[in-house]
Amino acid sequence: MSGVYIHVPFCKQACHYCDFHFSTQLGKKEAMVDALIKEIELRKEELPNELVETIYFGGGTPSILEIEEIERLIQTVYDHYNVIDQPEITLEANPDDLVSSRAQSRVLLSEYKKTGINRLSIGIQSFFEEDLRLMNRAHNAHEAENCIREAAKYFDNISIDLIYGIPGLDHERWKSNIQKALDFNLPHISSYALTVEPKTALKKFIERGVVPNVDDEQAQEQFNMLMDMLEASGFINYEISNFGKPGFFSQNNTSYWLGKTYLGIGPSAHSFDGSNRSWNIRNNIKYIKSIEADELPNETETLTQTDRYNEYVMTGLRTIWGVSLERIAAEFGAKYAKYLNQQSHKFLEQGLLFLEDGKLLTTKKGKFLADGIASDLFFLE
Repeated sequence: MSGVYIHVPFCKQACHYCDFHFSTQLGKKEAMVDALIKEIELRKEELPNELVETIYFGGGTPSILEIEEIERLIQTVYDHYNVIDQPEITLEANPDDLVSSRAQSRVLLSEYKKTGINRLSIGIQSFFEEDLRLMNRAHNAHEAENCIREAAKYFDNISIDLIYGIPGLDHERWKSNIQKALDFNLPHISSYALTVEPKTALKKFIERGVVPNVDDEQAQEQFNMLMDMLEASGFINYEISNFGKPGFFSQNNTSYWLGKTYLGIGPSAHSFDGSNRSWNIRNNIKYIKSIEADELPNETETLTQTDRYNEYVMTGLRTIWGVSLERIAAEFGAKYAKYLNQQSHKFLEQGLLFLEDGKLLTTKKGKFLADGIASDLFFLE
């Protein structure tokens, strides 16, 4: 099984914390859609015998596209790949795109459903005005709540994003954010710690003293609150940043963590075929020109055995599926199995990892530290 990821590199405005590839200049949107369609066609031989089970529109802001453009992209995937019956088709959307007016939102959401989209991932980030302003989000608090009410009339499978560790976000307001999400009876919530990325507006504001720096201790405490409240409400923390009710895990994201193949379409998009990883150029103009010339603007690296071991450890420790010691020995050999046993011992003693059914997993205490733990378990050549 495989997935197709389509990167839509446009946004109405730049969020202060975001370092994803996007442009706020929409003049090339039509040419970009044509290029995305052509790339899907050019790369049809890369998944010759694979069944496509997920199609994911990410960005950027995919909800900036017209319905007809989304339909063309979905149809192109169906025309050139073996798509299963009833694949998971996800659209990332911003609240302000979904509720520009009540009448328009009803038409828009109804049209989304007709395209085959069956899952919405809505970038709420916070239900509070002060947080949204600090992050320079395009929507307001009213739109954050109203878009979920409207979307729920048309879609059962809805996920929202929330961000914690925001400067000035006290624990009470964070608890209120979580409770508001729970009150909507959503089946899936993704939540991320605010990170300060280089070359972002947030980084500059912090350096100038305009905004306080991110407090890691505060972020960890808020992550623990998130786990407690969501798990008490029936959510499963199946990946560190993702909480789903049974039957509502993101199939697209799960395929990444389980090492399945996927095809990334669009500028900056990554692909993986089981042995090789490739990535497209992060430049809209160069991407469009290259595709128009029937050339794929990407670079490829072949993963070594050590690369694959390190990736498996990293992704495994972030999920409820853990790192299988049996798989390490069978797929990577005794050298790697011995190394993992030696390196993991201190984390087992510290109560950050535990063993269950032959799998190495993070404890509740260790989840927030999982990436750092994984880096200590990496095999260095």
